[in-house]
This record gives sequence, C-alpha cells and structure tokens, in this order.
Amino acid sequence: MTASHALTGEEPEHLTKAARCQTRVDPLAGLRTPGDPPWDVYLTGTVFLDIIFTGLDSAPVRGTESWARGMGSSPGGVANMATALARLGLRTSLAAAFGDDHYGEYCWDALAQGEGIDLSASRTVPGWHSPVTVSMAYEGERTMVSHGHEPPPEAALLQEGAPDRPPRARAAVASLTPGTRAPWIAQAAREGTRIFADVGWDDTGAWDLSGLADLEHCEAFLPNAEEAKRYTGTDCPRLAAHALTEYVPVAVVTLGSEGAYAVDRRTGEAAEVPAIAVEALDPTGAGDVFVAGFVTGSLAGWPLADRLAFAGLTAALSVQEFGGSLSAPGWSEIGAWWRRVQSLAGQDPAALERYAFLEGLVPEELDRPWPLRRAVPTIGFRRSG
Repeated sequence: MTASHALTGEEPEHLTKAARCQTRVDPLAGLRTPGDPPWDVYLTGTVFLDIIFTGLDSAPVRGTESWARGMGSSPGGVANMATALARLGLRTSLAAAFGDDHYGEYCWDALAQGEGIDLSASRTVPGWHSPVTVSMAYEGERTMVSHGHEPPPEAALLQEGAPDRPPRARAAVASLTPGTRAPWIAQAAREGTRIFADVGWDDTGAWDLSGLADLEHCEAFLPNAEEAKRYTGTDCPRLAAHALTEYVPVAVVTLGSEGAYAVDRRTGEAAEVPAIAVEALDPTGAGDVFVAGFVTGSLAGWPLADRLAFAGLTAALSVQEFGGSLSAPGWSEIGAWWRRVQSLAGQDPAALERYAFLEGLVPEELDRPWPLRRAVPTIGFRRSG
C-alpha cells in the first residue's frame, strides 16, 4: 500500500467493484447489426502517465515548497479521449506504445481492465520509459510539466498511426498536424470510417488550411475559437465555422464560456448551444470529452443541436473533477445531472427543454450521486490487485 493510499483510505477506482459494475448505457443499441465493424471508434497517439496535484492554495513560488492536499494518477495524453469515449458506451480501440516500466504497466491495466478499451493494436516497447506529465491544479487552472524520452522507431510508428491497416470502426478521432499526413486516416476513410478531427496550436505560425492535408478525409473538424479564426482569417468564430465548411462537411467551433457553434454543410443546418455554468476545478481533458460527446451523438444519429448540447454537457461535468481521464463522465453522472435538472425544473426551464433528449437515454436507476467525487488512483498497486 502506498503512503498516499494509506492516508486517504481510497482504493483506485479502476480496481474497485463499483467501477466494474457502474451503470452502462449503449447509445448505439438500436443501430447495431451483425455486419457492423467490431469497434465504434478507433484512435491512436501517445499515452502519458498523468500525476495530478490538487488542493494547492496558490501557484508554486520559486524557492519555496508547496504542499498539495491531494494527489492522483491516471493515463493521460490520447488516453483522455479513449477513456471519455469508452465511458459514454462506445466500443473503443486504441493503438499506442506503452513503456515496459511500472508506469506503462499501470496505464495499460487502467485502460484495458478499468475502462474496457481494446488494446490489441497497442504494443509494449522494451526499454522505453513512459512519458510523464505532472499537473498542478489551482484556482480553476493548471500548470503542467512533462518529461519523455525520444521514442524508438516502433513506438514512433504507433504514435503516428500504425498499424498500416487500422481496425474496422464506425468512426475514428484524429489529431491533425500541420504539414504532415497520417496515412492511416486516408486508409480508414476509404474503408468507410467517419473521421472526426481536432488540431493543436500551430507553432509554425502559418495557420494554413492547405497544410492540414488530411482534412479532406474528415467528416467533422472541431477547433477552438482562436484556432478557427486564425485558420480562416476571420475575427468572428461563427463566421469561421461557416468558412471551414468549404473544407469539411461539419465544422464545430468551441467558444469557451459562451458554448459552441456548429454548421453542417450537407443539410445547411447551423446550431449554437450555450455553455453550462459550473464551478471549474480543472479544465484538463475537457476538449477531449467535448469531442467524445459529439462523436457519440453523431454515431447515434442525433440532430446537430443535440450533439452540440451533449458534447457541452459532458465537458461541463468533466471540469468539476480533477485530472484528465479521471474526470471523464459516464452515464451515471449524466443521469444524475439530468435528474437534478428535472427536480429543479422551475428554476431552469431552458435546460429542461434543451436536454429533454436525454430522457430516453439515461438509466432509471443510478449507482452514483452527483456531483461526483471519484476515488483517485495512486501508483504502486501490482497487477494482482
């Protein structure tokens, strides 16, 4: 037993009976047929070990020691997205490289055993140390420090999208890199996989959409407001969304505290949904959770506004918890939030109307309260549990 575990009395959630038996909802249940792909979503990228310090009264000050009242650990990086998708009931397959150190072993077990994520396309790379990010959360923000060794060729190939022939899936989530093609994206699109893409900050400063060559294979592109404005040369994120539909059928632009705006070129539909006002503890992973929510609604065939509302809701629930993959909500949390909205209908009729589509989805019996305070995993438990 680790010292932190002894002090808190918490058992890591991915090893508890509660985690294994939590309420499951299949949002695609009515659409499944025997000939479907084996996976709902495929994704690839780098898995980090995230170590999160919480309960800091202020930012660390140079030359002093800060004492954190809480600490947790969880798989991070691409694992944030994979976990968010799996907790929403999608059959998720992840191709990633894992170090053969204790950190890599911990991340593998947390994802495969704890979240039910398929890792048959992933590999453990001998002699490679797992990348690590330390996150310090305070005042609703976080500061991060990361460390990693140069990956060997086999790890680099996995992080860039190997295997050459990705597994059959209804959808894939891709993170586009300016000036670089990922061959697996075109391959997956040719086989009928629907590609949903986000993008990171363009460190080159070019902000050239032609540099996002794989955008031509994507069904949806989900940048934030600043990224969308820079790529389109507009000063309005909503105008930017319309401009982006010249390159991709569906453009979704997140607007921070204002919510999100989306346009579907194929139907001519546009939708805007305001953000849900919450007390944000830690925004880590909220963007990944938003994308996971939008993918879930898209695969389920929901109207554009419902997809946008669901994505915003899942992201809002996530920022009320610490950590990246730790904070991704499942259907118990979504259901508990919805029951609370129903109980307060007179105070928030707009939310009752906007999220009425949840009524036929959330479980009638909930196994967890909301707001949720998850048990925070700590490193040091052996595979034997």
